[in-house]
Amino acid sequence: MVAAMRLAKYLAHSGVASRRGAAAIVRSGRVRVDGVDELDPAREITTQHVELDGVPLAGPQELVVYALNKPAGVLSTARERHGRPTVVALIAEEKRRLYPVGRLDAPTTGLILLTNDGELANLLTHPRYEVPKTYRARVDGGPVAAATLRTLAQGIELEDGRTAPARVRLVAPGVIELEIHEGRKRQVRRMCEAVGHRVLALERVRFGSLELGDLASGAHRELSPAEVETLRAQARR
Repeated sequence: MVAAMRLAKYLAHSGVASRRGAAAIVRSGRVRVDGVDELDPAREITTQHVELDGVPLAGPQELVVYALNKPAGVLSTARERHGRPTVVALIAEEKRRLYPVGRLDAPTTGLILLTNDGELANLLTHPRYEVPKTYRARVDGGPVAAATLRTLAQGIELEDGRTAPARVRLVAPGVIELEIHEGRKRQVRRMCEAVGHRVLALERVRFGSLELGDLASGAHRELSPAEVETLRAQARR
């Protein structure tokens, strides 16, 4: 018997989407409960028969989180209609439906999380929780001045508004490390370009408290329960 939970949470724990994404799916009319269309994400579910797009759901799965070192050219998506490689396909042995936690653009490498825990995915990506992500950018444009680092740290005016303050340091000649709390599209690349340093290579080295470490390109590992709970607690602070 399934413990009572709201329909959106039931879908999220079934590996369908994040909690927020599952709520949108319900409101779109794609879910049926005991053969009847259901539009209320807060509907309590216990033993009912739930279908998504006409396909019965098996119910909440055992939750899992993987850390993966994304190679360049691999897409941060669960599905790709044109046959291009995806991060999910790199964990071929996992039969549960996984979703990337946030995105890295195709040229960007480094740490990305994949999970069937929709609630955790929402905690880690929702702007309200400000979970930090750290990137290392190799840039052109000559030596990076201390004044440039201060400008990046204070926030940059971009076409979609000013960025929040960031932690910035020079880790090697031409290599900048930036810790940001936002998730705007191509944000690090645009920040660096705005101060005259085009990004030549970009790698995410930390997500919250979790570090990429020595995980090889294309390799993955399952997070321990302690690592998952640390990430969850960090998001809820």
